[in-house]
Amino acid sequence: MPKEEINNLALRRALFYPAAEIYSNAPGGFWEFADAGEKIRRKIVDLWRKELVEKEGFIEISGAQILPEDVFKASGHIASFSDPVVQCKKCSSLHRADSLLSEKTKEVVPESLATTELDRMIKAHGIECPKCKGKDFAEVKKFNMMMKVDIGATGNQVSYLRPETCQSIFLDFKRIYRTMANSLPLGIAQAGSSFRNEIAPRNTLLRQREFGQMEIEIFFNPHRINEIENFSEIENFKLNLFLLKEKGVKKISCKEAAEKKIVSGKLVAYFLARAQQFYSKLNIPDEKMRFRQLAKDERAFYASETWDFEVETDLGWIELMACNYRTDHDLKGHGKQSKQDMVVTDNNEKVLPHVFELSAGIDRAFYVALDLAFKKEKRGPEERIFLNLPARISPYLAGIFPLVKKDGLLEKAMEIFRQLNSFDFDVLFEEKASIGKRYAKIDEIGVPFAITIDYDSLKDNSVTLRERNSMQQKRVKIDSLPEILWHLKTGKKSFEQA
Repeated sequence: MPKEEINNLALRRALFYPAAEIYSNAPGGFWEFADAGEKIRRKIVDLWRKELVEKEGFIEISGAQILPEDVFKASGHIASFSDPVVQCKKCSSLHRADSLLSEKTKEVVPESLATTELDRMIKAHGIECPKCKGKDFAEVKKFNMMMKVDIGATGNQVSYLRPETCQSIFLDFKRIYRTMANSLPLGIAQAGSSFRNEIAPRNTLLRQREFGQMEIEIFFNPHRINEIENFSEIENFKLNLFLLKEKGVKKISCKEAAEKKIVSGKLVAYFLARAQQFYSKLNIPDEKMRFRQLAKDERAFYASETWDFEVETDLGWIELMACNYRTDHDLKGHGKQSKQDMVVTDNNEKVLPHVFELSAGIDRAFYVALDLAFKKEKRGPEERIFLNLPARISPYLAGIFPLVKKDGLLEKAMEIFRQLNSFDFDVLFEEKASIGKRYAKIDEIGVPFAITIDYDSLKDNSVTLRERNSMQQKRVKIDSLPEILWHLKTGKKSFEQA
Protein backbone atom coordinates (compact mmCIF):
# COMPACT_ATOMS: atom_id res chain seq x y z
CA MET A 1 0.00 0.00 0.00
CA PRO A 2 1.71 3.21 -1.17
CA LYS A 3 2.72 5.66 1.54
CA GLU A 4 0.90 8.37 -0.45
CA GLU A 5 -2.43 6.82 0.57
CA ILE A 6 -1.56 7.10 4.27
CA ASN A 7 -0.37 10.67 3.74
CA ASN A 8 -3.55 11.58 1.86
CA LEU A 9 -5.72 10.08 4.60
CA ALA A 10 -3.67 11.87 7.27
CA LEU A 11 -4.15 15.23 5.55
CA ARG A 12 -7.81 14.65 4.70
CA ARG A 13 -8.70 13.78 8.30
CA ALA A 14 -6.04 16.02 9.91
CA LEU A 15 -4.35 13.07 11.62
CA PHE A 16 -1.00 14.77 11.02
CA TYR A 17 0.20 17.58 8.77
CA PRO A 18 3.26 19.85 8.35
CA ALA A 19 3.93 22.46 11.02
CA ALA A 20 3.49 26.09 9.95
CA GLU A 21 2.11 24.82 6.64
CA ILE A 22 0.64 28.23 5.68
CA TYR A 23 4.23 29.53 5.34
CA SER A 24 6.17 28.56 2.23
CA ASN A 25 9.53 28.87 4.01
CA ALA A 26 8.65 26.58 6.94
CA PRO A 27 11.48 24.08 7.58
CA GLY A 28 10.80 20.41 7.01
CA GLY A 29 10.82 17.70 9.62
CA PHE A 30 8.21 19.22 11.95
CA TRP A 31 4.70 17.77 12.16
CA GLU A 32 1.52 18.48 14.08
CA PHE A 33 -1.44 16.34 15.11
CA ALA A 34 -5.11 17.30 15.30
CA ASP A 35 -7.94 15.73 17.27
CA ALA A 36 -8.05 12.09 16.12
CA GLY A 37 -4.32 11.92 15.44
CA GLU A 38 -3.42 13.37 18.81
CA LYS A 39 -5.76 10.94 20.56
CA ILE A 40 -4.21 7.93 18.79
CA ARG A 41 -0.73 9.20 19.59
CA ARG A 42 -1.61 9.82 23.25
CA LYS A 43 -3.18 6.38 23.63
CA ILE A 44 -0.02 4.73 22.29
CA VAL A 45 1.89 6.52 25.06
CA ASP A 46 -0.78 5.54 27.61
CA LEU A 47 -0.48 1.88 26.57
CA TRP A 48 3.33 2.07 26.83
CA ARG A 49 2.96 3.65 30.28
CA LYS A 50 0.59 0.90 31.44
CA GLU A 51 2.45 -2.07 29.97
CA LEU A 52 6.11 -1.12 30.35
CA VAL A 53 6.19 1.44 33.16
CA GLU A 54 3.38 0.88 35.67
CA LYS A 55 3.30 -2.94 35.48
CA GLU A 56 7.03 -3.03 36.19
CA GLY A 57 6.77 -0.58 39.09
CA PHE A 58 9.01 1.94 37.34
CA ILE A 59 9.23 5.67 38.05
CA GLU A 60 8.30 8.28 35.43
CA ILE A 61 9.75 11.78 35.25
CA SER A 62 9.20 14.90 33.14
CA GLY A 63 12.59 16.44 32.39
CA ALA A 64 13.70 19.69 30.78
CA GLN A 65 13.96 19.86 27.00
CA ILE A 66 16.94 22.24 27.11
CA LEU A 67 20.11 21.21 28.94
CA PRO A 68 23.56 22.83 29.31
CA GLU A 69 26.44 22.04 26.99
CA ASP A 70 28.36 20.17 29.70
CA VAL A 71 25.64 17.50 29.78
CA PHE A 72 26.28 16.63 26.15
CA LYS A 73 30.05 16.81 26.52
CA ALA A 74 29.71 14.19 29.22
CA SER A 75 27.28 12.03 27.22
CA GLY A 76 29.49 12.09 24.13
CA HIS A 77 26.98 13.83 21.89
CA ILE A 78 29.16 16.89 21.22
CA ALA A 79 32.00 14.70 19.99
CA SER A 80 30.19 11.75 18.45
CA PHE A 81 26.56 12.54 17.57
CA SER A 82 27.13 13.02 13.85
CA ASP A 83 25.76 11.78 10.55
CA PRO A 84 27.71 11.54 7.28
CA VAL A 85 26.60 14.29 4.88
CA VAL A 86 27.44 14.59 1.19
CA GLN A 87 26.67 17.47 -1.19
CA CYS A 88 25.79 17.20 -4.86
CA LYS A 89 28.10 19.48 -6.85
CA LYS A 90 25.49 19.98 -9.58
CA CYS A 91 22.46 21.16 -7.56
CA SER A 92 24.12 21.74 -4.15
CA SER A 93 21.54 19.57 -2.34
CA LEU A 94 22.64 17.78 0.86
CA HIS A 95 22.05 14.10 1.56
CA ARG A 96 22.95 11.48 4.15
CA ALA A 97 25.64 9.38 2.54
CA ASP A 98 24.67 6.18 4.37
CA SER A 99 21.01 6.60 3.33
CA LEU A 100 21.88 7.05 -0.35
CA LEU A 101 23.97 3.88 -0.24
CA SER A 102 21.40 1.87 1.72
CA GLU A 103 18.65 2.78 -0.77
CA LYS A 104 20.89 1.76 -3.67
CA THR A 105 22.30 -1.48 -2.24
CA LYS A 106 19.16 -2.51 -0.27
CA GLU A 107 21.48 -3.31 2.64
CA VAL A 108 22.17 -1.50 5.89
CA VAL A 109 25.19 0.78 5.47
CA PRO A 110 26.53 1.80 8.92
CA GLU A 111 26.61 5.56 9.47
CA SER A 112 29.78 5.07 11.51
CA LEU A 113 31.86 4.06 8.46
CA ALA A 114 34.87 6.24 7.77
CA THR A 115 34.16 9.13 5.43
CA THR A 116 36.84 7.85 3.03
CA GLU A 117 35.06 4.48 2.81
CA LEU A 118 31.71 6.18 2.16
CA ASP A 119 33.36 8.26 -0.61
CA ARG A 120 34.69 5.06 -2.18
CA MET A 121 31.30 3.33 -2.02
CA ILE A 122 29.46 6.30 -3.54
CA LYS A 123 31.74 6.13 -6.57
CA ALA A 124 31.75 2.33 -6.77
CA HIS A 125 27.94 2.11 -6.79
CA GLY A 126 27.44 5.04 -9.16
CA ILE A 127 25.17 6.88 -6.70
CA GLU A 128 22.90 9.51 -8.26
CA CYS A 129 21.58 12.65 -6.62
CA PRO A 130 17.86 12.07 -5.90
CA LYS A 131 17.07 15.64 -6.95
CA CYS A 132 19.01 16.21 -10.17
CA LYS A 133 20.40 12.74 -11.02
CA GLY A 134 23.92 14.12 -10.96
CA LYS A 135 26.79 11.79 -10.03
CA ASP A 136 29.42 14.28 -8.94
CA PHE A 137 29.58 14.65 -5.16
CA ALA A 138 31.84 16.54 -2.77
CA GLU A 139 33.69 14.59 -0.09
CA VAL A 140 31.60 13.13 2.72
CA LYS A 141 31.75 15.10 5.97
CA LYS A 142 30.46 14.49 9.48
CA PHE A 143 27.57 16.75 10.55
CA ASN A 144 26.66 17.09 14.24
CA MET A 145 22.87 16.90 14.65
CA MET A 146 22.59 18.78 17.93
CA MET A 147 20.32 21.87 17.97
CA LYS A 148 22.08 24.72 19.77
CA VAL A 149 20.21 27.23 21.94
CA ASP A 150 21.59 30.43 23.49
CA ILE A 151 20.26 31.06 26.98
CA GLY A 152 20.14 34.44 28.73
CA ALA A 153 20.61 38.02 27.54
CA THR A 154 24.36 37.67 27.06
CA GLY A 155 24.04 34.49 25.04
CA ASN A 156 27.02 32.91 26.79
CA GLN A 157 25.11 30.09 28.49
CA VAL A 158 25.41 27.62 25.65
CA SER A 159 22.76 24.89 25.77
CA TYR A 160 21.15 22.37 23.46
CA LEU A 161 17.70 20.96 22.79
CA ARG A 162 17.85 17.37 23.95
CA PRO A 163 18.55 14.84 21.15
CA GLU A 164 17.06 12.08 23.32
CA THR A 165 14.88 12.15 26.42
CA CYS A 166 17.16 9.92 28.49
CA GLN A 167 19.84 12.38 29.59
CA SER A 168 17.53 13.90 32.24
CA ILE A 169 17.02 10.38 33.55
CA PHE A 170 20.77 9.92 34.05
CA LEU A 171 21.08 13.34 35.68
CA ASP A 172 18.17 12.59 38.03
CA PHE A 173 19.21 9.02 38.85
CA LYS A 174 21.04 9.70 42.14
CA ARG A 175 18.22 11.86 43.55
CA ILE A 176 15.52 9.32 42.58
CA TYR A 177 17.55 6.41 43.92
CA ARG A 178 18.09 8.17 47.23
CA THR A 179 14.54 9.46 47.72
CA MET A 180 12.32 6.86 46.03
CA ALA A 181 14.14 3.57 45.49
CA ASN A 182 17.29 2.55 47.39
CA SER A 183 17.50 -0.71 45.49
CA LEU A 184 18.43 -2.04 42.05
CA PRO A 185 17.23 -2.74 39.45
CA LEU A 186 15.53 0.64 39.09
CA GLY A 187 13.61 1.68 35.99
CA ILE A 188 13.12 5.36 35.21
CA ALA A 189 10.95 6.39 32.25
CA GLN A 190 10.12 9.52 30.30
CA ALA A 191 7.97 10.37 27.28
CA GLY A 192 8.30 13.63 25.37
CA SER A 193 9.90 15.47 22.46
CA SER A 194 13.48 15.20 21.28
CA PHE A 195 15.25 17.25 18.63
CA ARG A 196 17.77 16.36 15.96
CA ASN A 197 18.94 18.56 13.12
CA GLU A 198 18.36 15.92 10.46
CA ILE A 199 20.16 16.49 7.18
CA ALA A 200 17.24 15.36 5.03
CA PRO A 201 13.94 14.76 6.87
CA ARG A 202 11.79 12.36 4.87
CA ASN A 203 8.93 9.88 4.96
CA THR A 204 6.83 12.21 7.13
CA LEU A 205 6.87 10.84 10.71
CA LEU A 206 9.69 8.37 10.15
CA ARG A 207 12.53 10.90 10.10
CA GLN A 208 11.77 14.20 11.79
CA ARG A 209 13.65 17.06 13.41
CA GLU A 210 11.26 17.12 16.36
CA PHE A 211 9.95 13.71 17.33
CA GLY A 212 8.34 11.90 20.24
CA GLN A 213 10.21 9.37 22.33
CA MET A 214 9.21 6.92 25.06
CA GLU A 215 12.37 5.90 26.87
CA ILE A 216 13.04 3.64 29.81
CA GLU A 217 16.45 3.33 31.44
CA ILE A 218 16.85 0.27 33.67
CA PHE A 219 19.70 0.76 36.17
CA PHE A 220 21.08 -2.51 37.52
CA ASN A 221 24.02 -4.13 39.25
CA PRO A 222 26.07 -5.77 36.46
CA HIS A 223 27.10 -8.52 38.89
CA ARG A 224 23.41 -9.43 39.29
CA ILE A 225 22.26 -9.25 35.66
CA ASN A 226 20.89 -12.80 35.94
CA GLU A 227 18.98 -12.20 39.18
CA ILE A 228 15.58 -11.20 37.79
CA GLU A 229 12.67 -11.72 40.15
CA ASN A 230 9.94 -12.25 37.53
CA PHE A 231 12.00 -14.11 34.93
CA SER A 232 9.92 -17.27 35.32
CA GLU A 233 6.94 -15.39 33.84
CA ILE A 234 8.64 -15.08 30.46
CA GLU A 235 11.37 -17.75 30.42
CA ASN A 236 9.50 -19.80 27.78
CA PHE A 237 8.38 -16.77 25.77
CA LYS A 238 9.78 -16.90 22.22
CA LEU A 239 11.70 -13.85 21.06
CA ASN A 240 11.83 -13.10 17.32
CA LEU A 241 15.59 -12.69 16.92
CA PHE A 242 17.37 -11.81 13.68
CA LEU A 243 20.94 -12.72 14.57
CA LEU A 244 24.14 -11.53 12.97
CA LYS A 245 25.30 -13.75 10.10
CA GLU A 246 22.02 -15.67 10.18
CA LYS A 247 19.30 -15.82 7.55
CA GLY A 248 15.79 -15.06 8.69
CA VAL A 249 14.22 -14.73 12.11
CA LYS A 250 14.69 -17.42 14.73
CA LYS A 251 12.23 -17.96 17.57
CA ILE A 252 14.34 -18.39 20.68
CA SER A 253 13.03 -18.64 24.23
CA CYS A 254 14.18 -16.08 26.77
CA LYS A 255 15.71 -18.86 28.84
CA GLU A 256 17.74 -20.17 25.89
CA ALA A 257 18.80 -16.67 24.85
CA ALA A 258 20.20 -16.03 28.33
CA GLU A 259 21.77 -19.45 28.89
CA LYS A 260 23.51 -19.50 25.49
CA LYS A 261 24.72 -15.90 25.93
CA ILE A 262 22.86 -14.74 22.84
CA VAL A 263 21.99 -11.77 25.05
CA SER A 264 24.08 -10.44 27.93
CA GLY A 265 21.85 -11.88 30.62
CA LYS A 266 18.37 -12.61 31.92
CA LEU A 267 17.62 -8.92 32.48
CA VAL A 268 18.11 -8.20 28.78
CA ALA A 269 15.99 -11.19 27.71
CA TYR A 270 13.23 -10.19 30.14
CA PHE A 271 12.85 -6.66 28.80
CA LEU A 272 13.10 -7.75 25.17
CA ALA A 273 10.13 -10.03 25.90
CA ARG A 274 8.17 -7.22 27.54
CA ALA A 275 8.86 -4.97 24.56
CA GLN A 276 7.70 -7.60 22.06
CA GLN A 277 4.54 -8.19 24.10
CA PHE A 278 3.84 -4.45 24.17
CA TYR A 279 4.00 -4.11 20.39
CA SER A 280 1.77 -7.13 19.90
CA LYS A 281 -0.94 -5.13 21.70
CA LEU A 282 -0.77 -2.62 18.83
CA ASN A 283 -2.01 -5.45 16.55
CA ILE A 284 1.39 -5.95 14.94
CA PRO A 285 1.40 -9.50 13.52
CA ASP A 286 4.05 -11.78 14.98
CA GLU A 287 5.50 -12.54 11.55
CA LYS A 288 6.08 -8.83 10.91
CA MET A 289 8.20 -8.14 14.00
CA ARG A 290 11.80 -8.90 14.85
CA PHE A 291 14.74 -7.87 17.03
CA ARG A 292 17.70 -7.25 14.72
CA GLN A 293 21.07 -7.71 16.34
CA LEU A 294 23.40 -4.86 15.44
CA ALA A 295 27.07 -5.28 14.64
CA LYS A 296 29.65 -3.16 16.44
CA ASP A 297 29.93 -0.63 13.60
CA GLU A 298 26.12 -0.21 13.51
CA ARG A 299 25.59 0.46 17.21
CA ALA A 300 25.39 3.88 18.83
CA PHE A 301 28.69 5.08 20.29
CA TYR A 302 27.51 4.38 23.86
CA ALA A 303 26.21 0.82 23.33
CA SER A 304 28.01 -2.50 23.87
CA GLU A 305 24.96 -4.49 22.72
CA THR A 306 21.95 -3.39 20.65
CA TRP A 307 18.76 -5.06 19.50
CA ASP A 308 16.62 -2.94 17.18
CA PHE A 309 12.95 -3.85 17.30
CA GLU A 310 11.73 -3.60 13.69
CA VAL A 311 8.39 -4.02 11.95
CA GLU A 312 7.86 -4.89 8.30
CA THR A 313 5.75 -2.34 6.42
CA ASP A 314 5.23 -1.32 2.82
CA LEU A 315 8.30 0.89 3.22
CA GLY A 316 10.38 -2.08 4.37
CA TRP A 317 11.58 -2.85 7.90
CA ILE A 318 11.16 0.16 10.20
CA GLU A 319 12.87 0.50 13.58
CA LEU A 320 10.42 1.27 16.39
CA MET A 321 12.61 0.71 19.45
CA ALA A 322 16.34 0.59 20.13
CA CYS A 323 17.24 -1.75 22.97
CA ASN A 324 20.74 -0.73 24.08
CA TYR A 325 23.06 -2.04 26.74
CA ARG A 326 24.69 1.30 27.61
CA THR A 327 26.99 -0.19 30.33
CA ASP A 328 28.11 2.53 32.79
CA HIS A 329 28.90 4.98 29.97
CA ASP A 330 26.39 7.63 31.01
CA LEU A 331 26.76 7.67 34.78
CA LYS A 332 30.55 7.52 34.48
CA GLY A 333 30.59 10.41 31.99
CA HIS A 334 28.26 12.63 34.00
CA GLY A 335 30.08 11.84 37.24
CA LYS A 336 33.39 12.87 35.72
CA GLN A 337 32.04 16.05 34.06
CA SER A 338 30.01 17.22 37.07
CA LYS A 339 32.52 15.97 39.68
CA GLN A 340 29.68 14.17 41.46
CA ASP A 341 29.87 10.63 42.79
CA MET A 342 27.29 8.45 40.97
CA VAL A 343 28.12 5.26 42.89
CA VAL A 344 25.29 3.76 44.98
CA THR A 345 25.02 0.94 47.50
CA ASP A 346 23.18 -2.17 46.34
CA ASN A 347 22.89 -5.21 48.57
CA ASN A 348 25.79 -3.91 50.71
CA GLU A 349 27.93 -3.49 47.59
CA LYS A 350 29.22 -0.20 46.20
CA VAL A 351 28.39 -0.15 42.50
CA LEU A 352 28.26 2.20 39.54
CA PRO A 353 25.08 0.87 37.89
CA HIS A 354 24.94 -0.32 34.32
CA VAL A 355 21.97 0.65 32.13
CA PHE A 356 19.75 -1.27 29.73
CA GLU A 357 17.62 1.02 27.60
CA LEU A 358 14.30 0.69 25.80
CA SER A 359 14.18 3.74 23.52
CA ALA A 360 10.96 3.83 21.48
CA GLY A 361 9.62 6.30 18.94
CA ILE A 362 6.10 7.60 19.54
CA ASP A 363 5.55 8.93 16.03
CA ARG A 364 7.09 5.91 14.36
CA ALA A 365 4.74 3.63 16.31
CA PHE A 366 1.88 5.91 15.26
CA TYR A 367 2.86 5.72 11.58
CA VAL A 368 3.36 1.94 11.62
CA ALA A 369 0.01 1.47 13.38
CA LEU A 370 -1.63 3.41 10.53
CA ASP A 371 0.31 1.49 7.88
CA LEU A 372 -0.73 -1.92 9.23
CA ALA A 373 -4.31 -0.81 9.96
CA PHE A 374 -4.99 0.79 6.56
CA LYS A 375 -7.62 -1.19 4.64
CA LYS A 376 -9.21 -0.56 1.29
CA GLU A 377 -11.98 -2.70 -0.12
CA LYS A 378 -14.59 -2.67 -2.86
CA ARG A 379 -18.23 -2.45 -1.83
CA GLY A 380 -20.14 -2.66 -5.08
CA PRO A 381 -19.21 0.28 -7.31
CA GLU A 382 -17.64 2.21 -4.41
CA GLU A 383 -14.33 1.90 -2.63
CA ARG A 384 -14.22 1.90 1.15
CA ILE A 385 -11.24 2.95 3.29
CA PHE A 386 -10.97 2.24 6.99
CA LEU A 387 -8.35 1.90 9.72
CA ASN A 388 -8.43 -1.44 11.52
CA LEU A 389 -7.06 0.03 14.75
CA PRO A 390 -7.40 -1.90 18.02
CA ALA A 391 -9.93 -0.32 20.38
CA ARG A 392 -7.20 0.44 22.93
CA ILE A 393 -5.59 3.04 20.63
CA SER A 394 -8.52 4.15 18.45
CA PRO A 395 -9.29 7.87 18.89
CA TYR A 396 -12.85 7.12 20.02
CA LEU A 397 -14.53 3.90 21.03
CA ALA A 398 -17.79 4.85 19.31
CA GLY A 399 -19.57 7.57 17.39
CA ILE A 400 -22.99 8.72 18.64
CA PHE A 401 -25.27 9.63 15.73
CA PRO A 402 -28.87 10.90 15.81
CA LEU A 403 -30.58 9.86 12.57
CA VAL A 404 -31.99 13.39 12.22
CA LYS A 405 -31.82 16.55 14.33
CA LYS A 406 -35.55 16.84 15.00
CA ASP A 407 -38.42 15.11 16.77
CA GLY A 408 -36.42 14.56 19.94
CA LEU A 409 -33.69 12.38 18.36
CA LEU A 410 -30.99 15.00 18.87
CA GLU A 411 -31.82 15.30 22.56
CA LYS A 412 -31.93 11.52 23.02
CA ALA A 413 -28.56 11.12 21.31
CA MET A 414 -27.03 13.81 23.52
CA GLU A 415 -28.41 12.04 26.60
CA ILE A 416 -26.68 8.80 25.54
CA PHE A 417 -23.47 10.71 24.75
CA ARG A 418 -23.39 12.23 28.25
CA GLN A 419 -24.21 8.90 29.87
CA LEU A 420 -21.32 7.12 28.12
CA ASN A 421 -18.99 10.00 28.90
CA SER A 422 -19.84 9.59 32.57
CA PHE A 423 -18.51 6.02 32.31
CA ASP A 424 -15.21 7.40 30.91
CA PHE A 425 -15.78 6.08 27.39
CA ASP A 426 -14.22 8.16 24.61
CA VAL A 427 -17.20 8.79 22.34
CA LEU A 428 -17.74 11.23 19.48
CA PHE A 429 -21.00 13.11 18.95
CA GLU A 430 -21.75 13.94 15.30
CA GLU A 431 -24.99 15.31 13.91
CA LYS A 432 -23.96 16.71 10.52
CA ALA A 433 -24.11 15.02 7.10
CA SER A 434 -25.87 11.79 6.18
CA ILE A 435 -25.50 8.65 8.28
CA GLY A 436 -23.45 7.07 5.49
CA LYS A 437 -20.98 9.96 5.43
CA ARG A 438 -20.71 9.91 9.21
CA TYR A 439 -19.96 6.19 9.11
CA ALA A 440 -17.31 6.78 6.43
CA LYS A 441 -15.68 9.52 8.48
CA ILE A 442 -15.25 7.49 11.65
CA ASP A 443 -14.20 4.40 9.68
CA GLU A 444 -11.33 6.40 8.19
CA ILE A 445 -10.02 7.50 11.58
CA GLY A 446 -10.31 4.01 13.07
CA VAL A 447 -13.35 4.30 15.37
CA PRO A 448 -14.50 0.67 15.89
CA PHE A 449 -18.21 1.23 16.65
CA ALA A 450 -21.12 3.54 15.86
CA ILE A 451 -24.37 4.02 17.78
CA THR A 452 -27.33 5.35 15.81
CA ILE A 453 -30.41 6.78 17.49
CA ASP A 454 -33.57 6.56 15.35
CA TYR A 455 -37.33 6.86 15.80
CA ASP A 456 -37.58 3.33 17.23
CA SER A 457 -35.16 4.42 19.95
CA LEU A 458 -37.89 6.67 21.34
CA LYS A 459 -40.34 3.78 21.39
CA ASP A 460 -38.36 0.80 22.71
CA ASN A 461 -35.27 2.46 24.25
CA SER A 462 -32.89 0.65 21.88
CA VAL A 463 -30.26 1.79 19.38
CA THR A 464 -28.39 0.38 16.38
CA LEU A 465 -24.83 -0.69 17.18
CA ARG A 466 -22.54 -0.98 14.13
CA GLU A 467 -19.10 -2.58 13.89
CA ARG A 468 -16.48 -0.87 11.72
CA ASN A 469 -14.69 -3.82 10.10
CA SER A 470 -17.66 -6.02 9.15
CA MET A 471 -20.24 -3.19 9.02
CA GLN A 472 -22.62 -5.57 10.81
CA GLN A 473 -25.42 -4.00 12.83
CA LYS A 474 -27.54 -5.12 15.76
CA ARG A 475 -30.20 -3.59 18.00
CA VAL A 476 -29.25 -3.25 21.67
CA LYS A 477 -30.93 -1.71 24.69
CA ILE A 478 -29.63 1.69 25.76
CA ASP A 479 -29.34 0.57 29.38
CA SER A 480 -26.97 -2.22 28.35
CA LEU A 481 -24.64 0.00 26.29
CA PRO A 482 -22.03 0.66 29.05
CA GLU A 483 -21.59 -3.06 29.75
CA ILE A 484 -21.50 -3.98 26.04
CA LEU A 485 -18.92 -1.29 25.23
CA TRP A 486 -16.75 -2.33 28.17
CA HIS A 487 -16.71 -5.93 26.91
CA LEU A 488 -15.88 -4.77 23.38
CA LYS A 489 -13.17 -2.35 24.52
CA THR A 490 -11.43 -4.91 26.71
CA GLY A 491 -11.84 -7.74 24.22
CA LYS A 492 -13.79 -9.83 26.72
CA LYS A 493 -16.42 -10.43 24.06
CA SER A 494 -16.61 -10.21 20.28
CA PHE A 495 -19.23 -8.12 18.48
CA GLU A 496 -21.28 -11.27 17.86
CA GLN A 497 -21.17 -12.21 21.54
CA ALA A 498 -21.91 -8.75 22.94
